[in-house]
Amino acid sequence: MKKFLVLGSFILFACIFYQCNPTRKANAFIPVTTYTNNVHTLVMNNCAPCHMPDKGGKKKALDSYTAVKDNLPDIIKRIEMHPGEKGFMPFKRDRLSDSSIAVFKDWQADGMAE
Repeated sequence: MKKFLVLGSFILFACIFYQCNPTRKANAFIPVTTYTNNVHTLVMNNCAPCHMPDKGGKKKALDSYTAVKDNLPDIIKRIEMHPGEKGFMPFKRDRLSDSSIAVFKDWQADGMAE
């Protein structure tokens, strides 16, 4: 009986210490990049008014989730260019920050959720 008590205590402590191990990665929630939460604001701030028909834009409309999703490879290609290169976007503005460009890439990698 004493052997079972000692063995049971040992197993209990082993389980507790295993769960408290700081090298174990926590099952943390990994946020997914979505159009509504992340991409929409960047598009509205950096692509308007040229790509927004309701604001007088006459270029390809990027005013909806579907339009941005359908044109994402071209958008990423153009925003990764540098000013002076043919096709650079946003036209006549500074290049987007690397973190802003990463949002578009992350959205694509995360499956382009709305």
